[in-house]
Amino acid sequence: QVQLVESGGGLVQAGGSLRLSCAASGRAFSNYVMAWFRQAPGKEREFVAAISRSGGTTDYADSVKGRFTMSRDNAKNTVYLQMNSLKPEDTAVYYCAGRFTYSSGNLYYTSADFGSWGQGTQVTVSS
Repeated sequence: QVQLVESGGGLVQAGGSLRLSCAASGRAFSNYVMAWFRQAPGKEREFVAAISRSGGTTDYADSVKGRFTMSRDNAKNTVYLQMNSLKPEDTAVYYCAGRFTYSSGNLYYTSADFGSWGQGTQVTVSS
């Protein structure tokens, strides 16, 4: 499994922006479909965004469409989540996840589909 480390979380006011980063170790980053999940206190972990191996395909939860953008730079072994127009309900611990696959273009949306996880980074949005 690839090792993942998130960074970029913090405290922002509603309407503000944050950019999360997820740095991956190992040689085979381009063979991993990547995703972001989040978990608020008392709630289940939920899907936020996913990106294909090449970065050519992305998908987002309805709650963040139009506000969040996921991208990746395989040369830097890094994925990103640009979060704009943040709302208090976006407050959560955000996790980066990876799934190794030999196929290109596929996306995955549930926690059980991913074998590699970062430690999480806290995002808090105040009103």
